[in-house]
Order: sequence, then C-alpha cells, then structure tokens
Amino acid sequence: MTTFALIGAGPGLGAAVARRFGRHGFDIALIARSQPHLDTLAAELGQDGVTARGFAADVRDPAALDAALDAATSTLGPIEVMQYSPVPHREFMKPVLQTTAEDLQGPLAFSVGGPVTAVRNVLPGMRELGRGTVLFVNGGSAVQPHPDRAGTSIAFAAESAYARLLHDQLAPDGIHVAQLIIPGAITPGDARKDPDILAGLLFDLHRERTGFRHFAEPLDS
Repeated sequence: MTTFALIGAGPGLGAAVARRFGRHGFDIALIARSQPHLDTLAAELGQDGVTARGFAADVRDPAALDAALDAATSTLGPIEVMQYSPVPHREFMKPVLQTTAEDLQGPLAFSVGGPVTAVRNVLPGMRELGRGTVLFVNGGSAVQPHPDRAGTSIAFAAESAYARLLHDQLAPDGIHVAQLIIPGAITPGDARKDPDILAGLLFDLHRERTGFRHFAEPLDS
C-alpha cells in the first residue's frame, strides 16, 4: 500500500481528491495547519471507507513540513503521489504598486519554499519505489499575472518554473510532475470546476502521465 500526500487539505477540492485517490487504493496523508480540522476531515473520509490521517504543519515552516511528511510515511507507508495545493493567504494579494519586497517573503515561502521542502522530502521514497507523481495546483495568475494580486502572481510563476524544471529532470526516473491551472473559483455544480470533476482530472494526470501543464478551463483572453 502506498500513500497520497495532500498538502493543503481542505473540505472542497482537497476532500474530493482524497476520496478519489482513496477509492483507488491509496492511504491518504492530510497536511494543513490545524490538527482539529484535519482530524474532522479524516473522520469524514473514514466514513466513506478511505484510510486517512492528519499531520499538522504550516508550509512556511520547513522543519514542521518535513516532520509532517516523515510522520505520514512512518504511519501510512511510502508516498507515491504528492499534491501541493494550499490556498494562498489573502494578504498575499496586494496590488503591484503597493507591494514591497517584504510583502513577497510570505508568498515566496508559501509557493516556493514549501514545494521545494516537500519535494526534497518525498523524492527519495519515490526513487526507491521506482515511480511517483507530483501534482501542483495553481490559479490562473500562475500563467496570467494579475496587477491586483501581485504576491501570488509572482510566487505562482516561480512555483510554475520550479515544477517545470522538475518535470523535465525527473521524467527519466519514472516520476511524473504535472501542473493543473484552475482559473477563477472552484464552483460546486460547475461543468468544469466542480470539486469532483477537478478531482477526476487530477487523478487522470497521475494515471495518464502525459504533459506538464493542464487547464481546468481556458483562460480568459
């Protein structure tokens, strides 16, 4: 049995993705800041027959994130699939002309430091398995920067570059890295951006292992 590690576990997309991977035989490691929140989500998934455990960590704290991933591996088994999809903080979204160098420290720690820490943690285990998938989920500002959301636009662009470099470097090792861009809000009932539909798309990215960047829907021009 291998593990799906979900960094940024929440009740919407996160829960839907956890259920989808859980139904396909993965144990689920849920990672977010609040342990009570994670325990509640794990219990809900358990009612659906999914084995899930919560491991609290702030992605901006490398030591805490490493400890959470280590605990997940020790408790559930080797991590075969990791998804990095925490929701950015509102304070990251200042207009560009009001954004200082200090304002960028949080977004960059969140969207670059966090992914680098997580990937470096799970990569040895994936190499040992001889396979693995790393999924990055970002908003539209990752590829179409928005002047009113400078922090996330800049940090998502950096995260995208890192993910693309990983895609190219790790493919020969049987480790697939892919990015899903979700423009706008995740919307229950939407034909393209309902959480369950997005969860199916993310599972397909893991299963089909083709290409790097994918879109939930086309970006507005």
